[in-house]
Amino acid sequence: MIVVSDTSNISYLIQLDLLFLLEELYGEVFIPEAVYQELSAMPAQIPIVDQTGWINIQPVQDRTMVEKLLNDLDLSEAESITLALEMKAELLIVDEAKGRKIARD
Repeated sequence: MIVVSDTSNISYLIQLDLLFLLEELYGEVFIPEAVYQELSAMPAQIPIVDQTGWINIQPVQDRTMVEKLLNDLDLSEAESITLALEMKAELLIVDEAKGRKIARD
């Protein structure tokens, strides 16, 4: 199963010491570079992400789609949705209602 995640979900799970749940549920999770950059702004979280071995940073190819989505979303959400489409992910983990609605559309 291909799973892509936005920033908040990973950040919250790290704070709750429950990040292992993502690995138990999905085996591996992909994040775009913008998500990794947002997590990098939280210095205590980046070493945790880097050490998992199952959270994989995947660059987004379709910059046009990202730019289009930036009209309504922030960069990490736009890249997460674009990456999910590019990888034909079975699951996209996004916490904000607006991002979920746009992803469904």
